[in-house]
Amino acid sequence: MSRRAEITRITKETQIALVLNVDGTGQHKINTGIGFLDHMLAQLAFYGLMDLDLSCKGDLEIDSHHTVEDVGLALGAALSQALGERKGIVRFAHAYYPMDESLLRAVVDFSGRPEFHWQGSFASPQLGQLDTQMIPHFFKSLAVAGQMTLHMTVLYGDNDHHKAEGLFKALGRAFSQAVAQDPRRQGVTSTKGVL
Repeated sequence: MSRRAEITRITKETQIALVLNVDGTGQHKINTGIGFLDHMLAQLAFYGLMDLDLSCKGDLEIDSHHTVEDVGLALGAALSQALGERKGIVRFAHAYYPMDESLLRAVVDFSGRPEFHWQGSFASPQLGQLDTQMIPHFFKSLAVAGQMTLHMTVLYGDNDHHKAEGLFKALGRAFSQAVAQDPRRQGVTSTKGVL
């Protein structure tokens, strides 16, 4: 069974077309109009071994908020759709990523219960054209629409680019582990029998 999803999200603020293959090889074609966000999503796809084709036209003449939020919502919805009933997946995982002087951690549970916790900060207000305050907001949007519990932590670090990139790489790695099929698992990974 193919774990793919296609999402089209059109609002007065953004127009998004997205195709996601959870069982990919990390191939990606991404254009959000925000170069740094494209770079981060490429890390997520590559380290998550997910194929991602994503385009977004947003109201960047205002700021990056609507584009970043809606991309997070669309990607979360695509993950949820692609995983379906989530039968047989490992379900939860974590990953640490040492990006030079920075150390980042991502912990995910595809539990069906949206929750997000953020611990970290950035010294710079922007990385390229991406407002750094939108980085945790992206993760929150992803968690809510993806029906997952997500904890993202900057353990330490000085360089904001390293901190941001390490977060996306860690999350990609955690995703690849959590969505993997467990050949011994029948049904969902829960003693309750449902998520």
